[in-house]
Amino acid sequence: MSALPQIFDPTRIARNLARRRDGGNFVRDLVIDDLGDRLGAHMRAFSDALLIGPDAATLPRTLVTGAGSVEAERVEAFSGSDFPALPEGDRDLIVSLLHLQAVNDVPGHLARLRRMLKPDGLLMAAFVGGESLTELREAFLAADMQISGGASARVAPMTQVRDAGALLQRAGFALPVADVETHIVRYASPFALMADLKALGAANPLADRPRRFTTRTLLTAAAEAYAARDADPDGRVRATLEIVWIAGWAPHESQQKPLRPGSATVSMKDILKKG
Repeated sequence: MSALPQIFDPTRIARNLARRRDGGNFVRDLVIDDLGDRLGAHMRAFSDALLIGPDAATLPRTLVTGAGSVEAERVEAFSGSDFPALPEGDRDLIVSLLHLQAVNDVPGHLARLRRMLKPDGLLMAAFVGGESLTELREAFLAADMQISGGASARVAPMTQVRDAGALLQRAGFALPVADVETHIVRYASPFALMADLKALGAANPLADRPRRFTTRTLLTAAAEAYAARDADPDGRVRATLEIVWIAGWAPHESQQKPLRPGSATVSMKDILKKG
């Protein structure tokens, strides 16, 4: 079998995170708040939980569902390898936060997590995807074309929500669901956005990134293109942040299954006649 293409550089990601200054992380805070709402809608008690994410020590120890709370074992997502080192043992709840957007083999990693789940165990994951940072991507594309006549990989590719459910199915999960939360974040300037991305440890994570330092000329051209396309009347610029949420269950005989073709007891023809 041929090796999977290495889109992301896990060593680079770990280095970027290690170089950050101490401070808040509004993306993490958004996701944790949303996680609380989503788990709270599940009227099920869990007993063995695993929580995977960056800055694992800052993630909550206790996860709360509609039926009670469970203490989670926390695992650092980015340690320099594509897959984090996971502890032994079966779980009935695995939560992954802000990790899958930088995994080279997403189906393989999801299948690995499924094998760690007990039958009818739940996986819930959130990752940056969809149209996130599309404004920055287009600005750098315009600047590259203006300065050098070509394009370089400067913003990571994003998984669309329409593909997320299929990834769960491919990994063997039952009852897969996927949706997206969209946030528009405003910055004083494109340079403020770039500085925030660096502060969050989200500098270019691509294996095929340009090896030379980005020039001031290119940055200025990208900032001008960004402001021309995506500035509000007050001069601030918009940045799209989309958080894709997925959830799936390890297969179990008790789960609802689709009807076999031809097994329906009422025909569509009869229903239409009643209308």
